[in-house]
Amino acid sequence: MIGLTGDQRQLLDRQLGVATAAQLIDWGFDHATMSRRARAGRWQRLHQGVYVLHSGPVDWRTRASAALLMAGPGAALSHRSAGFVQRIVASAPQRIEISVPVDRTPPQASGVKVFRRATMPFVLRSGLPRTHPAETVLDLLASARDADAAVGFLTQGVRAGASPHEILAYAALRSRLRHRGLVEEILGAQDATIESPLEHRYHRDVERAHGLPRSQTQVRQIVGGRAIRADAIYPGLRTRIELDGRLAHPGGRTDQDTWRDNAVLLERGEITLRYRWSHVAMTPCRTAAQVLHALRSCGYRDPARPCSPTCPILSGS
Repeated sequence: MIGLTGDQRQLLDRQLGVATAAQLIDWGFDHATMSRRARAGRWQRLHQGVYVLHSGPVDWRTRASAALLMAGPGAALSHRSAGFVQRIVASAPQRIEISVPVDRTPPQASGVKVFRRATMPFVLRSGLPRTHPAETVLDLLASARDADAAVGFLTQGVRAGASPHEILAYAALRSRLRHRGLVEEILGAQDATIESPLEHRYHRDVERAHGLPRSQTQVRQIVGGRAIRADAIYPGLRTRIELDGRLAHPGGRTDQDTWRDNAVLLERGEITLRYRWSHVAMTPCRTAAQVLHALRSCGYRDPARPCSPTCPILSGS
């Protein structure tokens, strides 16, 4: 932009083309010039005292930068906005969500939700200021509609770079945390490898509820010259479990799934049992009975236990 120094241009680039009125005054502009350029469409006023210095489309990240500048020093993207930047949630929220220290009261602004925090989460300042992925996950748990959604946030957070240790450490610092027991149950396990809500339900409602042995999860192998990954394997019992929580392929397996099952059977002599969401979430007792039948056929002899008086695990039905 004409009239800006190199340092000013760099700052404007970091702010994605957005500047505050105070910055513009420091750079030599006056309020009359700002208003005139906004009226002419050369600039766009996104919030009171916040301008994007071009006339083109304003994308989500630019709106996020404007919301942060509007909120002032110490503000950071949080909740779903931080989650979107960190790829913990898939879609950009319509409202920009930011957190500020409790002693700050930013002006109300359309399209912006402000969380005033008595204790600010740990913030990453490179790029758009945002809460640490572990803190983002904990914020998102408050909006999880149920345990499955909570597990989804946890697993996506780990994939996004937040370690189980970090999530647990930040959780310990919060006096109030929704789904705390679930966080500690899943991430406190030594192997902490459950990667999806469906896997969590399988471990909890099929294995543990019925006294089945604990499987090894997410095991990487080479079978038939190809690298594969098993959702769950029972070592020494020639039985493996594949879980499919996708909405795609409603008829069951894909061609690739069939190849894998055949290759595993021929090369390793292992049975592959495939389950979808309905099998694990809706009929976990019947699923447990089938798994037990497979394990029994491969030499497993430890007793199982019914989860209720009507549980079919012992009858095998």
